[in-house]
Amino acid sequence: MAVNRRMALLIDGDNAQAALLGEILAEASKYGLLTIRRVYGDWTEPQLKSWKQVLHTYAIQPVQQFRYTVGKNATDSAMIIDAMDILYTAGVDGFCLVSSDSDYTRLATRIREKNLFVMGIGKQTTPRAFVNACDVFVYTENISASGGDNMRLPSENTSPAETTPEADNLERLFRNAFEATAQDDGWATLSAIGNKLGQLDPGFDPRTYGYRQLLHLVQARKELFEIRKTKVRGGAVVYVRLREQE
Repeated sequence: MAVNRRMALLIDGDNAQAALLGEILAEASKYGLLTIRRVYGDWTEPQLKSWKQVLHTYAIQPVQQFRYTVGKNATDSAMIIDAMDILYTAGVDGFCLVSSDSDYTRLATRIREKNLFVMGIGKQTTPRAFVNACDVFVYTENISASGGDNMRLPSENTSPAETTPEADNLERLFRNAFEATAQDDGWATLSAIGNKLGQLDPGFDPRTYGYRQLLHLVQARKELFEIRKTKVRGGAVVYVRLREQE
């Protein structure tokens, strides 16, 4: 990850949770230095009251945008206009857009067209169009304070996962990533698979399936994968291959 990447963090206050601001900042900071931090909303509205204290705590700049039409989100247009100004004048290397609103899909696409990094953060209900328009998309359910309590480690007694649409989708995604990265001997490095998974699905995250790390997720799916480790100077390289299906 490019920790020296200069990034603009832009938050849609109408579509983000103030209680998760600390976790959002921590997650976004993994991908770069947050040199611009702004949250957009109509601060005359009572439902944004929860933001006021955390804005001071985390030094986030509030941007006022009055709601011109009752019942309509007023922040998206202001945030998009600011993002375009930043894109051409602020000299940043990437953006983190915090919202679950598909209205930001074209903005994310436009930023990527300028060869800048785009990260999205939003709920798991975020439309796929916005998720896929980003280089990386992190679901707030995976970074919430309570989310860590549900993380698992693989055990020797781990049984094969039940066949569900979610499990089928995961298997399909892994197979595509493996086929794209497998070497001549039939093995692929776990790091290469991880990179390809992110390219195929910007929203892929082991935490969605209850595991902190990709390795733990793969270890738990013994019916799908074989794993071997090769020691190298300073550590080990993990290799993965798909088991033959009967």
